[in-house]
Amino acid sequence: MATQLTDDVWQFALRGVNAYLVFDDVPTLVDAGTPLDGSAIRNGLDSAGVEVSDIERVLLTHYDLDHIGALAGLTPELDATVHAGPFDADILTNRRSPPVTNHKGAFQRLASVFTTHPSLDVAAVDDGEEVGTFTAYHTPGHTPGHVAYVSTELDVGLLGDLVAESDGALEASGWAMSYDTAQVRESIRRLAADAPPFEVACMGHGTPLRNGGSDALEALAQRL
Repeated sequence: MATQLTDDVWQFALRGVNAYLVFDDVPTLVDAGTPLDGSAIRNGLDSAGVEVSDIERVLLTHYDLDHIGALAGLTPELDATVHAGPFDADILTNRRSPPVTNHKGAFQRLASVFTTHPSLDVAAVDDGEEVGTFTAYHTPGHTPGHVAYVSTELDVGLLGDLVAESDGALEASGWAMSYDTAQVRESIRRLAADAPPFEVACMGHGTPLRNGGSDALEALAQRL
Protein backbone atom coordinates (compact mmCIF):
# COMPACT_ATOMS: atom_id res chain seq x y z
CA MET A 1 0.00 0.00 0.00
CA ALA A 2 1.28 3.46 -0.91
CA THR A 3 0.68 6.40 1.45
CA GLN A 4 1.69 9.98 0.78
CA LEU A 5 3.26 11.33 3.98
CA THR A 6 4.17 14.79 2.68
CA ASP A 7 4.27 16.55 -0.67
CA ASP A 8 7.67 14.91 -1.26
CA VAL A 9 7.61 11.60 0.64
CA TRP A 10 5.66 8.39 0.00
CA GLN A 11 5.62 5.27 2.15
CA PHE A 12 5.34 1.84 0.55
CA ALA A 13 4.08 -0.66 3.15
CA LEU A 14 5.44 -4.00 1.95
CA ARG A 15 5.74 -7.47 3.51
CA GLY A 16 6.44 -6.40 7.09
CA VAL A 17 8.83 -3.65 6.02
CA ASN A 18 8.68 -0.15 4.57
CA ALA A 19 10.32 1.36 1.52
CA TYR A 20 9.98 5.01 0.58
CA LEU A 21 9.90 7.25 -2.47
CA VAL A 22 11.33 10.73 -1.96
CA PHE A 23 11.05 13.52 -4.50
CA ASP A 24 14.42 15.10 -3.74
CA ASP A 25 16.56 16.79 -6.39
CA VAL A 26 15.90 13.53 -8.28
CA PRO A 27 13.30 10.80 -7.62
CA THR A 28 14.88 8.63 -4.94
CA LEU A 29 13.96 5.13 -3.74
CA VAL A 30 14.80 4.43 -0.11
CA ASP A 31 15.37 0.72 0.53
CA ALA A 32 13.67 -1.96 -1.53
CA GLY A 33 11.83 -4.56 0.52
CA THR A 34 12.04 -8.33 0.14
CA PRO A 35 12.55 -10.33 -3.07
CA LEU A 36 8.74 -10.70 -3.20
CA ASP A 37 8.02 -6.96 -3.06
CA GLY A 38 8.88 -5.89 -6.59
CA SER A 39 5.25 -5.70 -7.75
CA ALA A 40 4.20 -3.75 -4.66
CA ILE A 41 7.00 -1.23 -5.22
CA ARG A 42 6.01 -0.87 -8.88
CA ASN A 43 2.39 -0.30 -7.82
CA GLY A 44 3.48 2.26 -5.24
CA LEU A 45 5.55 4.12 -7.78
CA ASP A 46 2.58 4.11 -10.12
CA SER A 47 0.39 5.63 -7.38
CA ALA A 48 2.95 8.42 -7.03
CA GLY A 49 3.05 8.95 -10.81
CA VAL A 50 6.56 7.57 -11.23
CA GLU A 51 7.99 4.80 -13.39
CA VAL A 52 10.81 2.54 -12.25
CA SER A 53 12.94 4.09 -14.98
CA ASP A 54 12.38 7.55 -13.42
CA ILE A 55 14.26 6.58 -10.27
CA GLU A 56 17.70 8.19 -10.43
CA ARG A 57 19.01 7.31 -6.96
CA VAL A 58 18.64 4.59 -4.34
CA LEU A 59 19.45 5.39 -0.71
CA LEU A 60 20.11 2.15 1.13
CA THR A 61 20.00 2.38 4.92
CA HIS A 62 21.60 -1.06 5.25
CA TYR A 63 22.11 -4.48 3.77
CA ASP A 64 19.41 -6.95 4.83
CA LEU A 65 17.22 -9.29 2.81
CA ASP A 66 14.13 -7.17 3.51
CA HIS A 67 15.80 -3.93 2.44
CA ILE A 68 17.65 -4.89 -0.75
CA GLY A 69 15.54 -7.84 -1.86
CA ALA A 70 13.59 -6.30 -4.75
CA LEU A 71 16.45 -4.32 -6.30
CA ALA A 72 17.48 -7.08 -8.70
CA GLY A 73 13.88 -7.61 -9.78
CA LEU A 74 13.46 -3.92 -10.60
CA THR A 75 16.26 -4.03 -13.15
CA PRO A 76 16.83 -3.48 -16.04
CA GLU A 77 14.26 -0.63 -15.81
CA LEU A 78 16.02 0.60 -12.69
CA ASP A 79 19.31 2.25 -13.67
CA ALA A 80 20.37 4.19 -10.60
CA THR A 81 23.34 4.36 -8.27
CA VAL A 82 22.81 2.70 -4.90
CA HIS A 83 24.29 4.66 -1.98
CA ALA A 84 25.19 2.61 1.10
CA GLY A 85 27.57 2.54 4.04
CA PRO A 86 31.00 1.10 3.15
CA PHE A 87 30.72 -2.25 4.98
CA ASP A 88 27.25 -2.98 3.65
CA ALA A 89 28.20 -1.72 0.18
CA ASP A 90 30.97 -4.34 0.12
CA ILE A 91 28.44 -7.07 0.90
CA LEU A 92 26.04 -5.81 -1.77
CA THR A 93 28.82 -5.90 -4.38
CA ASN A 94 30.12 -9.32 -3.24
CA ARG A 95 33.46 -7.90 -2.11
CA ARG A 96 32.86 -9.43 1.31
CA SER A 97 30.44 -11.84 2.94
CA PRO A 98 28.56 -11.34 6.20
CA PRO A 99 30.72 -12.69 9.06
CA VAL A 100 29.53 -15.98 10.51
CA THR A 101 31.24 -15.10 13.81
CA ASN A 102 28.38 -12.71 14.58
CA HIS A 103 24.83 -14.03 15.13
CA LYS A 104 23.29 -11.40 12.82
CA GLY A 105 26.03 -11.92 10.25
CA ALA A 106 25.38 -15.65 10.29
CA PHE A 107 21.69 -14.99 9.69
CA GLN A 108 22.55 -12.68 6.78
CA ARG A 109 24.84 -15.36 5.33
CA LEU A 110 21.97 -17.86 5.49
CA ALA A 111 19.50 -15.36 3.98
CA SER A 112 21.88 -14.68 1.10
CA VAL A 113 20.75 -18.00 -0.39
CA PHE A 114 17.47 -16.23 -1.20
CA THR A 115 19.06 -12.96 -2.36
CA THR A 116 20.11 -11.90 -5.84
CA HIS A 117 22.44 -8.94 -5.78
CA PRO A 118 21.54 -6.24 -8.31
CA SER A 119 23.75 -5.34 -11.25
CA LEU A 120 23.74 -1.66 -10.29
CA ASP A 121 26.46 0.83 -9.50
CA VAL A 122 27.03 1.01 -5.75
CA ALA A 123 28.66 4.02 -4.09
CA ALA A 124 29.94 3.90 -0.52
CA VAL A 125 28.85 7.00 1.39
CA ASP A 126 31.09 8.75 3.90
CA ASP A 127 29.85 9.91 7.27
CA GLY A 128 28.63 13.47 6.78
CA GLU A 129 28.48 13.18 3.00
CA GLU A 130 25.69 15.05 1.24
CA VAL A 131 23.59 13.06 -1.20
CA GLY A 132 21.00 15.31 -2.79
CA THR A 133 19.54 17.32 0.09
CA PHE A 134 20.30 14.50 2.55
CA THR A 135 23.25 14.24 4.91
CA ALA A 136 24.44 10.71 5.61
CA TYR A 137 25.12 9.67 9.21
CA HIS A 138 26.96 6.41 9.88
CA THR A 139 24.86 4.65 12.52
CA PRO A 140 26.39 1.18 13.00
CA GLY A 141 24.95 -1.45 15.29
CA HIS A 142 22.01 -2.99 13.48
CA THR A 143 24.57 -3.67 10.75
CA PRO A 144 28.17 -2.41 10.59
CA GLY A 145 27.34 -0.23 7.56
CA HIS A 146 23.98 1.13 8.66
CA VAL A 147 23.34 4.72 7.55
CA ALA A 148 20.61 7.21 8.46
CA TYR A 149 19.87 10.15 6.16
CA VAL A 150 18.44 13.52 7.22
CA SER A 151 17.22 16.35 4.97
CA THR A 152 16.48 19.72 6.55
CA GLU A 153 15.01 20.93 3.25
CA LEU A 154 12.46 18.11 3.17
CA ASP A 155 12.17 17.95 7.01
CA VAL A 156 12.59 14.18 7.00
CA GLY A 157 14.84 11.58 8.63
CA LEU A 158 15.34 8.17 7.04
CA LEU A 159 16.20 5.97 10.01
CA GLY A 160 16.18 2.46 8.54
CA ASP A 161 16.35 -0.22 11.23
CA LEU A 162 18.33 1.77 13.75
CA VAL A 163 14.93 2.18 15.41
CA ALA A 164 11.42 0.83 15.01
CA GLU A 165 8.07 2.44 15.76
CA SER A 166 5.89 0.98 18.52
CA ASP A 167 2.68 2.65 19.76
CA GLY A 168 3.77 6.01 18.39
CA ALA A 169 7.22 5.94 20.02
CA LEU A 170 10.63 4.81 18.80
CA GLU A 171 12.44 1.74 20.12
CA ALA A 172 16.06 0.71 19.57
CA SER A 173 16.92 -2.21 17.32
CA GLY A 174 17.03 -5.32 19.51
CA TRP A 175 19.69 -7.99 20.02
CA ALA A 176 18.19 -10.66 17.78
CA MET A 177 18.46 -8.56 14.62
CA SER A 178 21.51 -6.43 15.46
CA TYR A 179 25.23 -6.99 15.20
CA ASP A 180 25.94 -4.96 18.33
CA THR A 181 23.27 -3.41 20.58
CA ALA A 182 25.82 -1.25 22.41
CA GLN A 183 26.66 0.31 19.04
CA VAL A 184 22.95 0.72 18.34
CA ARG A 185 22.50 2.73 21.53
CA GLU A 186 25.58 4.85 20.82
CA SER A 187 24.41 5.50 17.24
CA ILE A 188 20.98 6.61 18.48
CA ARG A 189 22.54 9.01 21.00
CA ARG A 190 24.96 10.35 18.40
CA LEU A 191 22.28 10.84 15.72
CA ALA A 192 19.97 12.57 18.21
CA ALA A 193 22.80 14.92 19.17
CA ASP A 194 24.28 15.61 15.73
CA ALA A 195 21.39 15.60 13.26
CA PRO A 196 19.33 18.75 12.70
CA PRO A 197 15.65 18.70 13.73
CA PHE A 198 13.20 16.93 11.43
CA GLU A 199 9.46 16.37 11.58
CA VAL A 200 8.91 13.17 9.57
CA ALA A 201 10.64 9.99 10.77
CA CYS A 202 10.72 7.13 8.27
CA MET A 203 11.80 3.79 9.70
CA GLY A 204 11.97 0.31 8.23
CA HIS A 205 9.41 -1.23 10.58
CA GLY A 206 6.33 0.37 12.05
CA THR A 207 4.28 3.43 11.20
CA PRO A 208 6.23 6.53 10.10
CA LEU A 209 5.93 9.55 12.37
CA ARG A 210 4.48 12.50 10.46
CA ASN A 211 5.59 15.03 13.06
CA GLY A 212 7.94 15.25 16.00
CA GLY A 213 10.42 12.80 14.49
CA SER A 214 13.61 14.21 15.98
CA ASP A 215 11.82 14.79 19.31
CA ALA A 216 10.90 11.08 19.38
CA LEU A 217 14.52 10.18 18.60
CA GLU A 218 15.78 12.43 21.39
CA ALA A 219 13.24 10.91 23.81
CA LEU A 220 14.56 7.44 22.95
CA ALA A 221 18.16 8.60 23.40
CA GLN A 222 17.27 9.90 26.87
CA ARG A 223 15.74 6.52 27.82
CA LEU A 224 18.79 4.48 26.82
